[in-house]
Amino acid sequence: MLGNYVAINKYGIETIDFFDATAVKMLNQALLNQAYGIQHWDIPSGYLCPPIPGRADYIHHIADVLASEDNKRIPKGPNVKALDIGTGANCIYPIVGQCEYGWDFVASDIDPKSVKAAKAIAKANDLSIDVRLQNDDNRIFKGIIKPDEYFHLTMCNPPFHASEEEAISANRRKTKNLTKGKSVNHKGEKPKLAQSFGGQHNELWCYGGELCFIQKMVSESTQFKEQVGWFSTLVSKYGNLKPIYEALRKANAKQVKTVAMGQGNKSSRLVAWKF
Repeated sequence: MLGNYVAINKYGIETIDFFDATAVKMLNQALLNQAYGIQHWDIPSGYLCPPIPGRADYIHHIADVLASEDNKRIPKGPNVKALDIGTGANCIYPIVGQCEYGWDFVASDIDPKSVKAAKAIAKANDLSIDVRLQNDDNRIFKGIIKPDEYFHLTMCNPPFHASEEEAISANRRKTKNLTKGKSVNHKGEKPKLAQSFGGQHNELWCYGGELCFIQKMVSESTQFKEQVGWFSTLVSKYGNLKPIYEALRKANAKQVKTVAMGQGNKSSRLVAWKF
């Protein structure tokens, strides 16, 4: 029960301890149940436990991109086919997309344990999500999109960091920000690294980081331009936009849209393109 993890902070506001992985997972379970009617949602220990509102933002913004081609009417129902690249064990994007708009989802991941967990979530909640294992970690669409398939959209939250060391360094900065630079907590203990949101190596980092991953995605998307309406990806680092636009120019993308996104102190954007 989420109530067991809720306390009143010094400002008199009900909250949870965001350094407690169990509390964060319970919050996500409660949000998914309240907003989308999800009865079962669980992930293996140590896997990414994403903030639900930010993930929902991506779904709503990409829905607006689709609507821009039909007099601002968002297409709904299972005839809309969507592909989530790197769905993770949490399977959040397909859950939100299907519950909000009824879209039919394929979800892919390179990690067998993530695929197993995502399949269990889909089955337990009677969701139409086809979870597929990507056997080649050098490929993104190839091996996932079948020759006779068409997707109205693809989406992706790419690995952010370029190495484990970079991810750990970022975690330390996050911990310092969350604790406002305090060397000890209210119990006189040194604050632990912020591991409550978790994340396996393939969820957090890859060779070359976010930019390299997206450049590879853009390059490979040219091979599937007849099978996809809109390709899209989250871009966390503003500085990556210029080289991404250059990659899209070289790929001869006919349309490119950039949509600003933000939750709390975090800002990002999604980039969508089509041929």
